[in-house]
Amino acid sequence: MQTVQHSTHTLRTALISKNPELVSQYEKLNAGEQRLMNHAFQPESDLFGPITLHSQSDWITSHPEAPQDFEQFFSDPFRRTPSPEKHSIYIQCIGSLGNTRIISEEYVRWLKGYCEAFFYGLAVKLLEPVPVSVTRCCFRINDSTQNLQIHAGVGIFSFARYGSDFYSSHYAGKVKLRKTSSSDYSIFNDYYVPEVNSVLLLRSCKTLAHEIGHIFGLRHCQWLACLMQGSNHLEEADRRPLNLCPICLRKLQCAIGFDIIERYKALVRWIDEESTDAPRVTSKQSREVGVTSKQSREVNASLPKPMEAFKEWKAWIVRCLAVLQK
Repeated sequence: MQTVQHSTHTLRTALISKNPELVSQYEKLNAGEQRLMNHAFQPESDLFGPITLHSQSDWITSHPEAPQDFEQFFSDPFRRTPSPEKHSIYIQCIGSLGNTRIISEEYVRWLKGYCEAFFYGLAVKLLEPVPVSVTRCCFRINDSTQNLQIHAGVGIFSFARYGSDFYSSHYAGKVKLRKTSSSDYSIFNDYYVPEVNSVLLLRSCKTLAHEIGHIFGLRHCQWLACLMQGSNHLEEADRRPLNLCPICLRKLQCAIGFDIIERYKALVRWIDEESTDAPRVTSKQSREVGVTSKQSREVNASLPKPMEAFKEWKAWIVRCLAVLQK
């Protein structure tokens, strides 16, 4: 294992800058916010640590990129900043998740709530889900996994690849050849539904926030362990924390303008909230969406939001709030 270490001076400059205007902006942050962000360049910090590389296939090793400090982010003429006219994030589901429409809709609502807390202050709106056929996207076969992918040129992330057996030879969605005539074959893949659990939700939240972070101009982080680190594979993605490092946190705060304490409180509320409006399925609805009697009983019981995988992150947020409110 290799550790990516930066000097105190380098991290301080990446966070605060040497530009007098940006230094002045930093000094206008309240004392609690400065106290938290200063952990970026404190070697003894128990809140933020260095990036660790575990193999040559990890992102930083295999994808060399120039690091982006706060000054470079601030000076980027192409970064997007919300305005009174444009202050909404739109989420659209392609296809369904889970074995019923009810489960799919509830799962996307969980992601909406997370997005509202993470990008605190912006509106998050759900668009009606659409089938893959409506997108008119092309497809490609991944050379490594032999799984079918949408090839669209826009930001799309897949729930299926977070299933426990996606990378195994037994994955149900692998591309296969079907013989259509004596001499012709067609490509197809089986319908696959990953198990909805807290690990799947955690992975989905990470990817959702990471990709939207790019939309706001945050490039891959190479300073400290951070949600904005790149990842080449599932093991590396799982090592990546849910939180932003202080440098990326300052970038996002600059882009959106949130109060850090209120944002962290919103994230804790999202973790603690139960699915109070969990849908219930009537017998008629069960027949309409193809739910078996057993599935109907399970959905009628409730759809609790699976939060087991978020416990450690909640404890981390509480520690950050203690620093902010000291």
